[in-house]
Amino acid sequence: MAYYHRMGAIPPKRHTQFRQPDDSLYKEEVVSSKGFSGIYSTLYHIYNPNEVKSIGTPKPFSWKAATEHGLNQTHLKTSNVEFTGEDYLAARRNLMMNSDVMMGICSPKKRKMDYYFKNADGDELIYVHDGEGVMYSQFGKLEVHKGDYIVIPRTTIYRFEFEEEGPLRLLIIESVGAIETVKRYRNEVGQLLEHSPYCERDIRPPSELHIEKEKADYLVQIKKQGMLHQYSYGHSPLDIVGWDGYLYPYALSIYDFEPITGRIHQPPPVHQTFQAWGFVICSFVPRLFDYHPLSIPAPYNHSNIDSDEVLYYAEGEFMSRKGIDRGSFTLHMGGLPHGPHPGTVEKSIGAKATDEYAVMLDTFKSLQITTDALEYVDEKYPMSWTE
Repeated sequence: MAYYHRMGAIPPKRHTQFRQPDDSLYKEEVVSSKGFSGIYSTLYHIYNPNEVKSIGTPKPFSWKAATEHGLNQTHLKTSNVEFTGEDYLAARRNLMMNSDVMMGICSPKKRKMDYYFKNADGDELIYVHDGEGVMYSQFGKLEVHKGDYIVIPRTTIYRFEFEEEGPLRLLIIESVGAIETVKRYRNEVGQLLEHSPYCERDIRPPSELHIEKEKADYLVQIKKQGMLHQYSYGHSPLDIVGWDGYLYPYALSIYDFEPITGRIHQPPPVHQTFQAWGFVICSFVPRLFDYHPLSIPAPYNHSNIDSDEVLYYAEGEFMSRKGIDRGSFTLHMGGLPHGPHPGTVEKSIGAKATDEYAVMLDTFKSLQITTDALEYVDEKYPMSWTE
């Protein structure tokens, strides 16, 4: 994130003595990006963060592209999926991927993680489609709710505890590059501008520290190069008494995104919410439709010449699509035009507003669905524009 935050106890100056009540030193750790040229935070541990108790056998944790799927407009029908696996990591099902980004779903049976997870390969963005809970990390306690985007910088060590009651459905996007706020909405010092569709008041960093001092066996599963590496420690990684800096996880609710509208149909960049290397993420939220007297609210046909477009349908009635349910994915590949289904353009004329919520991923390299996605493919979708 592009603004400074601090929590807990820290010394007046960096890299100076900071002592515990028993007169031993707290252990300083700098978590930095782009070597030492990007954003960073400085953390103060009770115990040495390098003190490993044992290292277990790595486990495979990767996905394969379904190359036989070919060039097809694609609808993945995941609406009726109840569970995708036993726990948080086993339930992660990546459905689309390229060398910059992966996107998938996660609906675990087990609501509380009894281990910690660190993604050393990339930043994560988790959209909470259904569920409520708490994310615990070195940076503190972050309450999460339905509709939240949770941005988790790489190497953040965290675990989730979700409420036991009600459905739990997560959309997970993993990025090779940093996931950031949109550059054109920031001034030269990083503050979000007046015309940005959200501001710093909408962004929620961790609310309080969660310090775990007890010595015991703590498992941290680390994702690196397609494997889950099993690291055991004799103390918790959440032994932080204070930290400060610009790098930390945070939440932004889709319900706090303020739509930009106009007299005629606005293109997708007005809905942009995040940026990263090789892709952007947009939020479609309830908004007034165009107010030109001859406006057509339905989107126009579009040919992607340098991007693939994914829409994840979260809530509401999806005006330009037929046969789409809450929890559906559509993937419109570059090289093929796509647009509203037959009859939806005329039907949209005169409409005043929409109540839909959707998350859009636009990539600048081709996406492929994974072999995990094949069971959800709607075979009829490529022909659904035929009258």
